[in-house]
Amino acid sequence: MLRIDNLSKRYGERIALNALSFALPRAQFVALLGPNGAGKSTLFQVLTGLFAADEGQVEIAGHSLRNAPTQALRHIGVVFQQISLDLDLSVRQNLLFQADLQGLPRKLARERIDAGCMRLGIGADLERKARELSGGNRRKVELVRANLHQPPLLLMDEATVGLDPKSRRDLLAALHADVRERELSVLWATHRVDEAEAADRVLVLHKGSLLADGTPADVTQALGETTLEAGFIKRTG
Repeated sequence: MLRIDNLSKRYGERIALNALSFALPRAQFVALLGPNGAGKSTLFQVLTGLFAADEGQVEIAGHSLRNAPTQALRHIGVVFQQISLDLDLSVRQNLLFQADLQGLPRKLARERIDAGCMRLGIGADLERKARELSGGNRRKVELVRANLHQPPLLLMDEATVGLDPKSRRDLLAALHADVRERELSVLWATHRVDEAEAADRVLVLHKGSLLADGTPADVTQALGETTLEAGFIKRTG
């Protein structure tokens, strides 16, 4: 679903991404684990077309992000680190606005909105303004929004920052269920080791370079410690 080849991005003399290469198959939950400043958000900004890479290629569902951006971007859903809802609109209005941007027929959009919100336990909040919701429920709205056009690839950038433990658990459980049930591919950027430990695969990013790639157990061994947390701290400071 995603192929990155020799991807590099610089800000002046600072290297944010350094010849990064990896691929994501279908139906896999992949944790992109890195400390603050590792390059996770820069990578997501490149993958969503907000920034252009200096070097390298990105393919999404077989489409080149450089040569066919519209076809590539239609296959992804995104939840950024910062909440991006219009707080003065209701939950339903926020979601209908996104559905209109995606070109979904209104009848289909309403069906998906109702089903998505009910599944995540926020069906009773559809007419409430977004500002009235807790942080966890705002995140759930953003997850429904990202999935309205049913993309095969979901990008989640530090999506649990500021959430309480239950909200974080519920959000992760919903995503793991989507990976199993509809073969969704998820790239989950985080600096939390406990979130990475539950992933199918872990990519460890540090100063724009990939330090390790594999199952949590394989990455723990590659980092040379008895636990993933100890290895991550040792190698990234």
